[in-house]
Amino acid sequence: MNNKVHKLSIIGATGRMGQMLVRAAQEKKDFQLVGLLEENGHELIGTKAIELFPSLEKNLVISDSLDKILKVSDVVIDFTNPENSVKVAEEAAKYKVVDVIGTTGFSKSQIKKIKNFSKNTTIIRAGNMSLGVNILTGISAKVAEALDSDFDIEIVEMHHGKKVDAPSGTALMLGDSIAKTKGKKLDNLKDIQRDGIIGPRKKGKIGFSVIRGGDIVGNHSVIFAGPGEQIIIKHNATDRMIFARGALKAAKWGMTAEKGEYSMQDVLNLN
Repeated sequence: MNNKVHKLSIIGATGRMGQMLVRAAQEKKDFQLVGLLEENGHELIGTKAIELFPSLEKNLVISDSLDKILKVSDVVIDFTNPENSVKVAEEAAKYKVVDVIGTTGFSKSQIKKIKNFSKNTTIIRAGNMSLGVNILTGISAKVAEALDSDFDIEIVEMHHGKKVDAPSGTALMLGDSIAKTKGKKLDNLKDIQRDGIIGPRKKGKIGFSVIRGGDIVGNHSVIFAGPGEQIIIKHNATDRMIFARGALKAAKWGMTAEKGEYSMQDVLNLN
């Protein structure tokens, strides 16, 4: 077990997820917070961190300099947006800093870039950092492997009304794990657009249903619907701290991992 105290920086530190990451990091003795980053022009740039987080060191300020933060960091955690996360991954690779990415909504080209950056550092990217969701992913893949084409597969996801991407990164992660059991790519199986007279469901497709509203943290269900029976596996998140704690687990794991791109399935030894 690695008991070293690791120097940690958080990207998007004043956002909802960023603040939870700061709180979660303070619960752990494995990390020392050395950097809190926000985007250029953010109103809190230059603010002393103790004004937002009273228990932090007095000399820690909210910064907009990624370069300065990476120079003093062992690992960064990033739950921001795809464009920013690609930039952070590129710079982290230059400085050989471990990069934990919880951002979702990446395009194929952005994912390809991140994978390329992982040749120079350790990158852990996951659509969901929670233990429960990653167990759900593993179980869903096993069920899909055991069932034949008589069972239709539907992934239902629910999130708060402010979420900007759909389907969620977690839903796509679930779908991808199922598609792999069939030896296919999710892009060739997913069925998202449904409106009007669309005809009967096509065999072998993985359907996605999206619900947005209120302050739902994140609910995911995988439905296997066959003749005369259904198998429904679900996970409900009630506290976003599960994602922050999962990201810190990934950060610690990443400090001893080889260069490359990994997922939470690797971190939790579920592959």
